[in-house]
Amino acid sequence: MPVDIRKALKRFTPCLIEAREQTLNEADTVMRLCKFFEDVLGYDGISDISREANFKNKFVDVCLKIDGTIKLLVEAKAAGVQLRDRHIEQAQGYASQNNYRWVLLTNGVDWQLYHLTFDQGIEYERAFSVSLDTPEGFDAAVEKLAFLHKLSVKKGELESFWEKAAALGPASLGKVLFKESVILLLRREIRRDIGLLIDPEDLGKSLHDMLSLEAREVIGPLRIRRKRREKKRLADSIVDATSPLNGETSTSVEAPLAASGA
Repeated sequence: MPVDIRKALKRFTPCLIEAREQTLNEADTVMRLCKFFEDVLGYDGISDISREANFKNKFVDVCLKIDGTIKLLVEAKAAGVQLRDRHIEQAQGYASQNNYRWVLLTNGVDWQLYHLTFDQGIEYERAFSVSLDTPEGFDAAVEKLAFLHKLSVKKGELESFWEKAAALGPASLGKVLFKESVILLLRREIRRDIGLLIDPEDLGKSLHDMLSLEAREVIGPLRIRRKRREKKRLADSIVDATSPLNGETSTSVEAPLAASGA
């Protein structure tokens, strides 16, 4: 379990809200953030927190270390600035040169954590986004920011959180949901329930349309993923898929599955 930061976060939150109300500049916001990392997230102000790491004459605002190894890069913005994904570009460059996987973007009130990969260029996914300015947001921040506590990072709880979040994310679920085997299974269940044989393409489109716009953007255009099989195995699977359903033929099951935009 991550460290319980509720009491410490509750004590420190007014300081961060005040910074936004006073529209503190970036340098003053960074000073409060460094104190936050000490008092709330358990980092040592001398050995664990470094300011302004240099990368090709550009700087990452804060680096958080554990046992001398950088674990998190922090890109800070002035307290009143609205956060944008593009704000992590500077930290991305530094991270890619050193294989750092985590970038934290914050203005003190709003917090966005990004996980980076470098297999095909620099790619990032937002791990979470929380804000301290509402009671509901505060509760979510207690849960999520606890994964950034020094002890939680040291025990691998941040990595475990990401593995689960990635597995349950739109990209992962979309790969499974739009497999041909899943579409055909749903098709059979609908046939059993209402007696109607739905075209796989129409079923896939309906599922895709049910998703949020954000999820559809991550998954991409609808494409039913068909598994390559030998002819005999293909014929056997068609028989298995259709045999419980009166009147369903192999032609209807194996109707063309090419989706628009695939």
